[in-house]
Amino acid sequence: MGQDLRILEKNIGYKFNDFQLLKKAMIHSSYANEMHLPKYECNERLEFLGDAVLELVSSEFLFYENKRMPEGELTKTRASMVCEQSLAFCAKDLNLGDYLLLGKGEDATGGRKRNSITSDAMEALIGAIYMDGGFANAKEFIHRFILKDLENKKLFFDSKTILQEIVQAHFKAPISYRLTGEEGPDHDKSFHVAVYIGEEEYGLGTGRTKKAAEQVAAYQSILKLHKKNIK
Repeated sequence: MGQDLRILEKNIGYKFNDFQLLKKAMIHSSYANEMHLPKYECNERLEFLGDAVLELVSSEFLFYENKRMPEGELTKTRASMVCEQSLAFCAKDLNLGDYLLLGKGEDATGGRKRNSITSDAMEALIGAIYMDGGFANAKEFIHRFILKDLENKKLFFDSKTILQEIVQAHFKAPISYRLTGEEGPDHDKSFHVAVYIGEEEYGLGTGRTKKAAEQVAAYQSILKLHKKNIK
């Protein structure tokens, strides 16, 4: 069972007129199946709506923020801003996974941390706000929780590439990622990775896949290098 949705409501700074919309946004299909609810009672229809609202708001944002960017680049940038990984990153800031209503099997196998599930819930939440309070409230939520701090998010998503470029420009030694440990059952593993430049450790990362752990470790390394004014 998910946490109290009133806490989530407070954290997002939007009070629902129809609280059932918020609840529906948190109902995963696995829970609906387990409870023998009709298919339309899960969050997939709200996700469909939220996806469209998010696309419009992010398109408008890019259109005005990048007055000379051509259409192709706008499309590519928007895709990276609202991709599954990006939305899951934003969902993590809200601890959205903690509020989901999941089937027991999905919950037991780490569904609350699964990017595909939390990113869908983020879109469903947008859809619920849009249904409850209209476009302006949905837009405010998107700007506050998805379109903020984009530079830092880009640094995170492109961390391995950015780190590689920094190392090539400033170091003679090569970069390497070393698996330092793993724990948990197969369906809910955590991997620990360290980044080395030559033989010096620069960053540590933990993730549900080796790739995710490498990304976090690279990001931590970039932050450490930036503190030394190496960019």
